[in-house]
Amino acid sequence: MDSTNKLSAFGVKGKSLSLFGEFKKFALKGNVIDMAIGVIIGTAFGSIIKSLVEDIIMPFIGVILPGDKGYEGWVLEVGEAVVPYGKFLGATLNFLIIAAVLFLFVVKFLGWLMKTKKVEAAAPPAPTKDQQLLEEIRDLLKQRGA
Repeated sequence: MDSTNKLSAFGVKGKSLSLFGEFKKFALKGNVIDMAIGVIIGTAFGSIIKSLVEDIIMPFIGVILPGDKGYEGWVLEVGEAVVPYGKFLGATLNFLIIAAVLFLFVVKFLGWLMKTKKVEAAAPPAPTKDQQLLEEIRDLLKQRGA
């Protein structure tokens, strides 16, 4: 088996491509670009959710909870060590709120959108003029044969 046959087994036809050519072929595939766009949009969406939680929801929770800084001021003093468990509770609550918002958006909202699209797609499209003409020809042929 020569090197050309070995390369064709991996999807590379003809002589081996240069490193740049192989990279260009890989990087410009549609699904790689789609994935990159998804990561960028996901990062931007993540920052929106983080701002919602940290700048809008958590200040309200801090006002409701007792303490000079709300939950952040809660500490446990063990001898000389200070354990700021309030920050941990805040981070945990932060995570739960972010998870809930993402659940509502991804599962419920996008699920509703997908269901709406399926309902629209379920209705068959109207026949084209060519299809109507073929149906008329079929019906005429059936009448002649009967």
